[in-house]
Amino acid sequence: MTALAGSLGLCVLTVPPAWLGPQAREIYHRTFGEASFSAAPLNEAILLQTLEIDQICPPDRVPWREAHDIEGVAIAAVDDCLPDNPWDVAVSVKGANNVSHATLMQSLLALDAVEKHDDLDGDGDPDVIRIRLELMELNGKSPDHAGVVPKFEIAPGVTPGLWVFAPKTRGMTTANFETTEVNRMIRLPSPVIRVEQGDTVHLTLENGHYLPHTIHFHGADHPFKTPAGEGNDGVPIFSEHPTMPGKARTYWLQSRQPGTTFYHCHVQPHTHILMGLQGMLVVEENRPNNWVQTFNIGAGRVRAPSVAVKDGFQREYDLHYLEIDRELNNRIQEFTDARLVSRSIHRGYNIVQRAAEYYVLNGRSFPYTLRESLVVTTAGEKARLRVLNGGGEGLSLHFHGHKPTLTHRDGVALDDAQREQRDVFWLSSAQRADFSLDTTDNGLDAYGAGAWLLHDHRERAVTTDGMGPGGDVSLVVYEDYLDSSGLPKTVGGLQSLAPFFSADYYARKLPVFAGMGGHDLGQPGAATQRPTYRHLLFWVSCALIVVFSALLWRSGRRA
Repeated sequence: MTALAGSLGLCVLTVPPAWLGPQAREIYHRTFGEASFSAAPLNEAILLQTLEIDQICPPDRVPWREAHDIEGVAIAAVDDCLPDNPWDVAVSVKGANNVSHATLMQSLLALDAVEKHDDLDGDGDPDVIRIRLELMELNGKSPDHAGVVPKFEIAPGVTPGLWVFAPKTRGMTTANFETTEVNRMIRLPSPVIRVEQGDTVHLTLENGHYLPHTIHFHGADHPFKTPAGEGNDGVPIFSEHPTMPGKARTYWLQSRQPGTTFYHCHVQPHTHILMGLQGMLVVEENRPNNWVQTFNIGAGRVRAPSVAVKDGFQREYDLHYLEIDRELNNRIQEFTDARLVSRSIHRGYNIVQRAAEYYVLNGRSFPYTLRESLVVTTAGEKARLRVLNGGGEGLSLHFHGHKPTLTHRDGVALDDAQREQRDVFWLSSAQRADFSLDTTDNGLDAYGAGAWLLHDHRERAVTTDGMGPGGDVSLVVYEDYLDSSGLPKTVGGLQSLAPFFSADYYARKLPVFAGMGGHDLGQPGAATQRPTYRHLLFWVSCALIVVFSALLWRSGRRA
């Protein structure tokens, strides 16, 4: 009888889960865990009932997607799941000093965040621009509770420590009194700053941080000293003293050449830049009546492109890549004493042992890149892409379904003989590249409409702490391939994306193939499953039952 019971138990344990009913299958997987799941199909609908999913595309943002005309600023309609606030865009274009109080109150920008004055050359747009940036910490240690504050997720449940430049804002650092979530203006990456060729720009750094910092204009035309004789290159020791906590410093530039450039802190640059103190600085070509969008918060699509861009392109995108080493960034989550933080980052951290865990595009990793950093297009148009590799590693940028043309390197226009048309481009650390993305379906520029992947082709870069899919994955997606929420359509619909928006996925609590749907996951109505080792064990164990039963019956008769 013992042998019979053992073989019967083996038979039960090896029943393929796909042969069970939904409730029985759920009990089975809760009992035997992920290892059992990975060996056999599962009804994904049962899994999704147990997930706690973020509100992926907040409904209160839907009106922001529409085209707006605010104070004479034409703001393009977008399909983004998380669109920019159009009033932030309007203030960025006109300047806080040139809009009504009502418009300013719809924005979070401070009255002196961006001011625009004086049409010195008489071409219909301002030529003196005053900008104020604050220095902020994200996901730092709180003395009051165990969580990080203010909280900024790069992916579901993933909150590395960060330092960023942010436009000067009014109100609270958090979204409101009831949350530790940071407000929308303070985030990674630091904002894209746009000015016009020849503008006189006064950029003031207000250092409310606990460590000294500077700003260096990397690739942008600027003098070594300001007209007042102060250091202007942002480099301690040689150019100037750093801006100490509680102090402010104003930099000056009047760029004679247009191009995509870079700005970043130059205090202990081996740590401060990689902590997030970096942003894209775009000098637009001079044109009459050219009111440029001074701040592009979080990068992504430019909703009010310049006159020069609109002359040749239907859309413009800023794409800022960066990789993050948790060993460096999370040191600010260990202490509340600035002296201990400084010692840990500047002495305890050894950059030669750096190994990144997180890869971000515009401050986010997949799936959050799908909410705000898609390159949305239609057939037969051109988009201008400005790309910055702000990390310490190289970037192997790969376009599925398209071969864009490289038009600029490090802000310098390439002549026809120098231009390259490829589907993989290598950008080293701190390099910028401008591309013309032509969606003409001719088999060279583009292969036709779709939701085409756009990513760093180094395999580690499409993971989040080794979990895939993750990292800096985005898409070149045609409008017909977006659903009503602004997310790209998938084979299984929105349901297939849902597991990736759960923190449980990146905490390794969900099966590795959750969300992929289809035949191998045993979706409702799926075809018959292929035999697995569990099917074989089932038949072997059941055969053993028959054999042992026969032997027992025979021995009983002899007795």
